[in-house]
Amino acid sequence: MMENALLIILLDVILLVFLLMMSIPLPVCFLGALMFLSAFGNVSMKTMLVWVFSQSTGTVLLASPLFILAGTYMGGSGIAKRLLDCADSFIGHIKSGLGTVAIVVCAVMGAISGSGFTGVAATGPIMIPRMEEQGYERGYATALVTVSSVLGLLIPPSVVMIMFGWVTETSILACFLSTLGPGLLITALFIVIHVIWSKKFDLKVLEKKPVDEYLKNVGSKTFKAIPALIMPLIILGGIYGGVFTATEAAAVSAIYAIPVGIWVYKACTIKGFLQMTKEASSTIGSIMVMIVCCLMLSRVFTIYRVPSLVLDLLMGITTNKYLLLFIIDIFLFLVGMIVNDTTGVLICAPLLMPVMTQLGVSPVHFAAIMGVNLAMGGVTPPYASILYLGMRIGKAEFHEILKPTMTFLILGYVPVVFLTTYIPDLALAIPRMCGFSV
Repeated sequence: MMENALLIILLDVILLVFLLMMSIPLPVCFLGALMFLSAFGNVSMKTMLVWVFSQSTGTVLLASPLFILAGTYMGGSGIAKRLLDCADSFIGHIKSGLGTVAIVVCAVMGAISGSGFTGVAATGPIMIPRMEEQGYERGYATALVTVSSVLGLLIPPSVVMIMFGWVTETSILACFLSTLGPGLLITALFIVIHVIWSKKFDLKVLEKKPVDEYLKNVGSKTFKAIPALIMPLIILGGIYGGVFTATEAAAVSAIYAIPVGIWVYKACTIKGFLQMTKEASSTIGSIMVMIVCCLMLSRVFTIYRVPSLVLDLLMGITTNKYLLLFIIDIFLFLVGMIVNDTTGVLICAPLLMPVMTQLGVSPVHFAAIMGVNLAMGGVTPPYASILYLGMRIGKAEFHEILKPTMTFLILGYVPVVFLTTYIPDLALAIPRMCGFSV
């Protein structure tokens, strides 16, 4: 009986991977896998739907669509542009300053929206042409903005960490803080790589202005950016100050962007916001269907005792903790290459949690390990959804962005993945400073 169940699960996973590799929409892939289980695995879809409904009625799950909505509003309300102008006024006259601005603003935009897509969608159309005018190659500018947008999955609040905390019943705030250290370290490494790389370009940098003129320009741009700067203060200050939950902060930020875009920056009309709401709703609908299917699939895996089988399999390979963590890193990276980060968390977190518990890895540390691994998949083919979006926005070919993208990943991202895995304090120091016992 157990052998038949394992065979069905194996065939179902093979079917799922095949459908994903065929570039079929994610919700359809998971529906296909579930229909296979229903037909051949004696799985009651009615029972699964009732269970999923009971699991998805809480307010935590609302944070994900609300952050997506807030991120969509940010791009069309002028908030992103004002943040760019403000940062550019400080260091734009430095040779590598414009690229550094792109890295920092993409990280900030991701922190506001909790999504890597927002960084590309909001800053790419503004920043990439501006960098090209200054002398950067279009492929490099596109790659820089694209890989920097991945920081949005690590700098809190993060939709991925909301999903992880929800699935594993771990403190969401502690999960947020666990990826902050790795995210800041990756940001610093990206800046160092950019400063070195930018020396090969013949950049047209504006002459440094006199101190009084420089301060006047900085003051002017900062003043205009105050409404935009209030948004991250609302989200981050509200969450960390205990004023808002992550869900409430997402809702407030989405509402806040509307009057700022219409009456303060006058960058959009009410009709424009309705159109953005329609676009965001389409994205949210697709994601929610995918979440429901992932939950049902992970529930089936639990019924068939797949997590314990994975534990036995890995422990059968080796009992060395560090080698097992290396294998898990590679596994999560490969998962990130074929599905998006949210899907990876919903499927892999329940599967691997028993393994991590057996190895003595805390759930908060596991959150950071999973976050840094899966985020990298967003810019690593064949899935690479963030990379492909960046290519479309930057109007760059794959061969143009391949070398700089791989350079940033190999030199700036991969080292942090392993540091996060093998040095727990990188992930746990900030949560401990904030009073979490991890």
